[in-house]
Amino acid sequence: MPHVWGYSIYPVVNGETCIACATCYELCPAEPKVFEIKEISTVVYPDACLDCGACEESCPTNSIILTE
Repeated sequence: MPHVWGYSIYPVVNGETCIACATCYELCPAEPKVFEIKEISTVVYPDACLDCGACEESCPTNSIILTE
């Protein structure tokens, strides 16, 4: 779903560096949660992203970027 300003932002996870710590899941304020944690963090509901940046800022391995 596009944000009010006309574009969608969603997180992209680098599967090479993600350690599945679940920090992104725990800090994500969206409902449903944007992430699901398995072997790595996986984006399962990109349209739910609120573009708050919590996941990107808190990732200990810098494995998440927000993109259009």
